[in-house]
Amino acid sequence: MSVNLLILGGTTEASALARAVAERGLKATFSYAGRVNTPRTQPIPHRIGGFGGVEGLMTYLRDHNITHVIDATHPFAAQMSWNAFHACERARVPLVALTRPAWVAQDGDTWRNVPDVDGAVAALSGARLRVMLALGRLHMDAFGAQPQHHYVLRLVDAPETPPCLPDHSIVVARGPFDLTGDLALFRSHNIEVVVCKNAGGSGAQAKLLAARALGLPVIMIDRPILPERAETATPEGVLQWLGSHSGMERGV
Repeated sequence: MSVNLLILGGTTEASALARAVAERGLKATFSYAGRVNTPRTQPIPHRIGGFGGVEGLMTYLRDHNITHVIDATHPFAAQMSWNAFHACERARVPLVALTRPAWVAQDGDTWRNVPDVDGAVAALSGARLRVMLALGRLHMDAFGAQPQHHYVLRLVDAPETPPCLPDHSIVVARGPFDLTGDLALFRSHNIEVVVCKNAGGSGAQAKLLAARALGLPVIMIDRPILPERAETATPEGVLQWLGSHSGMERGV
């Protein structure tokens, strides 16, 4: 059967999958959630924006004759993952998740695991610190509840409106990052604690390596609960899954 893929993307792994799909000449559309002002150029057609919940995604799948969905969203894009799960289940469209393995603390790491952003905010109670807030723009205003700290915000795009943090610095940069660069960043801003989500993967791991090298504590936000579905950690795994769910010859 011919395939028509919908890749729910935005991650480094999603872009790698788009390249692999394009190289094989497979029909596919790359979907961005619309939270980045300057999304990466993809070698396949793309769309930007939400679908309108489960019903809207079901309509999209039907109207565009989508045969397979690959959820390659960020591990913390829980709502999109649940919408994809329910829409695909109801529309009877096969679904696989391209998911980064979670980070695991290593020797030399000092992590404090918290269940969510509210837990991270609570963990920052106490004396003033210089905090590397590596969470993106979506949750940064929540840390206004701990206004005593200086926050360093690393964002893909400069925010259109200033964050609700009385004392902060903004660093505009797009990953992947490396250890040398993050060591220099932490030292130049005198970082004392790092707050981040357990995103996994290698593109954003440099901050953890830098924290380990400098002996800095990390407040690590655990991943949200996601639906049980087929999962793979690599674009090659997705292609193998497609081969077993579409009759597509492997290597094509």
